[in-house]
Amino acid sequence: MTLDKGYLRIVTPLWDLIDIYQGPEVFLRTFGQAPRESGILFAAHLCLSEVQNGGFEQFFYNGSGVLAPEAVEGFVAIGLPETGAVVQEAMLRLGSPYVRERGERQEALERLPEGCFRELDEKFYALADREAGGFRRAADGHAERVAR
Repeated sequence: MTLDKGYLRIVTPLWDLIDIYQGPEVFLRTFGQAPRESGILFAAHLCLSEVQNGGFEQFFYNGSGVLAPEAVEGFVAIGLPETGAVVQEAMLRLGSPYVRERGERQEALERLPEGCFRELDEKFYALADREAGGFRRAADGHAERVAR
């Protein structure tokens, strides 16, 4: 898929707008500058990429973890509510309310037993591939609806 087709045409420009590296306040401010439907699609895409690359532990450890609540919203919006529920369950392992500050998330991760996300990682992988025809299909459909 080229960048000018499908959902990536909406997500790609947001890399230059949404800042996940300077903390929660900057993230929320820059996220707020994007159209909501595009932003939550961006969040779901980034969550998917991180979790598929290194599991929930990587997602929460990295700067991308700041957008976990928006990723849940994104998965639900594109028609993957079960996938969103898995992300929500993983977030709860870090405590409630969810901690957006990266250093605090990393400390929470250190307190968890090794492998505590393993079953959620597997569940996420399976759901993201099959629920509603898979992430790409659902995200492309969402992008079409948003573009109208």
